[in-house]
Amino acid sequence: MVQAFRKTGRPASARARISRDVTKRLDSTPGLRRAKTDQAQLYFYPDYLTDDECAMLIDRIDANRRPSTLLSRHEDPEFRTSESCDLDRWDPQVRMIDERLAHLLGIPPENGETMQGQRYAPGQQFRAHCDYFHEGEPYWPAMQKQGGQRTWTAMIFLNNVEEGGATWFPRAGLRIAPKKGMLVTWNNMLRDGSPNYDTLHEGMAVIEGTKYIITKWFRESAWIRTDFKTY
Repeated sequence: MVQAFRKTGRPASARARISRDVTKRLDSTPGLRRAKTDQAQLYFYPDYLTDDECAMLIDRIDANRRPSTLLSRHEDPEFRTSESCDLDRWDPQVRMIDERLAHLLGIPPENGETMQGQRYAPGQQFRAHCDYFHEGEPYWPAMQKQGGQRTWTAMIFLNNVEEGGATWFPRAGLRIAPKKGMLVTWNNMLRDGSPNYDTLHEGMAVIEGTKYIITKWFRESAWIRTDFKTY
């Protein structure tokens, strides 16, 4: 079963090049530190957003949140129980943060999906999953039309949480507690441009308080929004 998960996508020279270029940029960026693990390529940037920026994004998430969805059906009804919000990328305050993330990674802004906000109330979670697309799944042709595979993920915690709500990378041996303003970014691909199963991660259940985050996914090519079924 693990072997099947490992072979969820093909190597790709374009993705491998993106990995090399972003790595070179991040390794030379002041304020970033790389996680001490060989399984996944992951970086931390404390205090990436200000308190005011975090508060602004939380307000927008609360105003527009809806139940979170999945690209394919899952037999576990508790697999993803959070709420989500697609942030308006043309809102001047959102756009400034959106394009700043693209610049940080050195990825063209047009390759970025719409930044998504997520809200986790007590008991809500997102069980272990990978951000890359499984290229054997029925949704893959639609994702190819949208810009192809997800290469890098950028996630920012918008608040501290009283208890619970950590982001856990079980295969990489990392458990990251929410800390307001902290950016976590990781490469979803291996050196050869194929998906890295060791980026498997979980938004652990909040026990006390409410967790807010934003997530930005970057594609291998320009992202073009198309209609597709979600669950």
